[in-house]
Amino acid sequence: MWTGRVLRAALSEGPRGRRAQSALAQLRGLLEEELEGIRGAGTWKSERVITSRQGPRIHVDGVPGGILNFCANNYLGLSSHPEVIQAGLQALEEFGAGLSSVRFICGTQSIHKDLEAKIALFHQREDAILYPSCFDANAGLFEALLTPEDAVLSDELNHASIIDGIRLCKAHKYRYHHLDMTDLEAKLQEAQKHRLRLVATDGAFSMDGDIAPLREICRLASQYGALVFVDECHATGFLGSTGRWEHMAPEASGLASKGTDELLGVMDQVTIINSTLGKALGGASGGYTTGPGLLVSLLRQRARPYLFSNSLPPAVIGCASKALDLLMDSNTIVQSMAAKTQRFRSKMEAAGFTISGANHPICPVMLGDARLASCMADDMLKRGIFVIGFSYPVVPKGKARIRVQISAVHSEEDIDRCVEAFVEVGRLHGALP
Repeated sequence: MWTGRVLRAALSEGPRGRRAQSALAQLRGLLEEELEGIRGAGTWKSERVITSRQGPRIHVDGVPGGILNFCANNYLGLSSHPEVIQAGLQALEEFGAGLSSVRFICGTQSIHKDLEAKIALFHQREDAILYPSCFDANAGLFEALLTPEDAVLSDELNHASIIDGIRLCKAHKYRYHHLDMTDLEAKLQEAQKHRLRLVATDGAFSMDGDIAPLREICRLASQYGALVFVDECHATGFLGSTGRWEHMAPEASGLASKGTDELLGVMDQVTIINSTLGKALGGASGGYTTGPGLLVSLLRQRARPYLFSNSLPPAVIGCASKALDLLMDSNTIVQSMAAKTQRFRSKMEAAGFTISGANHPICPVMLGDARLASCMADDMLKRGIFVIGFSYPVVPKGKARIRVQISAVHSEEDIDRCVEAFVEVGRLHGALP
């Protein structure tokens, strides 16, 4: 039997062993060169280690005291909501730690079916299917739905998971300029020769905080016989005309907040919605597709991330289900978030910063230079504010920014303290006069 020492000695002797070592040395050299290039460009991404639960105030390893967190997707503050945590504990106790299986073998519990039904009801769709993440939902959709006879038309700034999902399918691919409806119409005209045409867009774009013009997209789709797909990861639960953001759609009223399709009044015109449980809906993990029942049935048969990934663990299901219950019961949390978003944006713009997007809790502070964004984020942490600089390849070159994200559980004092720190650091680095 080969021991580790004997095996290593054997590999190091003779032509085969020398070639293996040479290949490994070559790989190491290439990797070191690539990593050094990332460092030299100022785009190196370090991971700060949080030693507490997620929330508006956190503890970070190596940083004394509490830190204000302004970069989580925890839009509604439900990641550490006591009722959400309790629901997760109850599901853990009743249904176990996990299923040790994919869904179609022995990985489907009653709570999985209950949550899928609740998601479909929430979005007013026929059915829904759960995935380990929305990245998986996007990876599974296009390949299962579209054939070489079809076409998909994608916004150029769609999320990486949409782009990768589209790459997996064999449909003809068209990319239209970001939010450019003239270009989309031209692409739709060109795509008329294909069997199915699917327009794919983010509802709210995570890097810029802008919102897709779904009314116009749906109008063009109807005119040219196309279907519409929307990724709602940065909208589900807090954008929509029923509840909070009345200043954007004052004619509607109600409670549960579905997303940009509801915000812009086109719920009945959007065919397919993908979204996540890992942001506003409890912040744990998981994603889903919701839409026509026949489509969901097809995905259960053919979507590879669904067929070959373990089921979501019961605790995650319990947390997400409770998060949906809370949203359907009251709109108070969302109203609070909208007011705080406006407070941050107006104060930052008054100070001289350029904030991208339109009234979304994603508030990108546009800086341009990657090194400037990184250095400013580091200095913000020294002042007790947790934010992250975003640079290439996450955003285009020359468009580096610090993406601030507002949560309903931030206080007005938290917002003001963050703005004050930005002004101080911005002046220090020459980003402000």
